[in-house]
Amino acid sequence: YLSLSNLRDAYNLLDEVKKQAESKQLDFPQSDLIRFINYLLQTLQREAFPLFNMLRQSYKSCVDREPTFNELLDEIAERFYGVRRRSPLQGMFGDIFTMMGGAGM
Repeated sequence: YLSLSNLRDAYNLLDEVKKQAESKQLDFPQSDLIRFINYLLQTLQREAFPLFNMLRQSYKSCVDREPTFNELLDEIAERFYGVRRRSPLQGMFGDIFTMMGGAGM
């Protein structure tokens, strides 16, 4: 939901998961990843891109477990903070043009 700029439904989903765990008398897991998600939701309510980056760095080991997490976090940064992602092809072609002296053309 967050990669689609849908903060409300992301909160609703987390609340529903917690309610389901409680209704089945299970303890809601308190892993680093769950803490990260809670902090991420709180951070996205504010216009706090530096805090978003600090959070991402602090929980890097959790996020790096699944390669798509970083891609999704890049999308979230783009949607919530207007951060433009640099595609690998743009970077490669930009570097080629720079080497050829065409960066100022």
